[in-house]
Amino acid sequence: MKHTVDTSWQGNMKFDAVVSGHHVIMDALPAVGGNDEGARPKELMLAALAGCTGMDVVAILKKMRIEPAYFNVRVEAEMTEEHPKHYTAMHIIYEFRGEGLEMEKLQKAVDLSQERYCGVSTAYRKAMEITHEIVIL
Repeated sequence: MKHTVDTSWQGNMKFDAVVSGHHVIMDALPAVGGNDEGARPKELMLAALAGCTGMDVVAILKKMRIEPAYFNVRVEAEMTEEHPKHYTAMHIIYEFRGEGLEMEKLQKAVDLSQERYCGVSTAYRKAMEITHEIVIL
């Protein structure tokens, strides 16, 4: 299978990527020539990880007949100071709220995502350390 994303320059540091038929705007801060009209490309890497594993976890929990009242995936990343600046580690925090949530089942859903289903985690793990934790609010 092959995926293709077209990304067109919009002037200055702004780019428009068409992903699955949806526009994703990327831009830089004014200090480096942008107008702050979109997300930073590296930060979209964190969003890709959160979305990938989040979708897995929701699908797995549905099969377990568990639906949290609230679910949030936060990704924190460590980045180098020197160019080329890149992430050296990412930490995923799965936040849940709801009645009758069992840590054992939440852990199973997260582990399945991280160990078997999330392709973004698999790719990133080849380049950096990926850790995670589960928090019931």
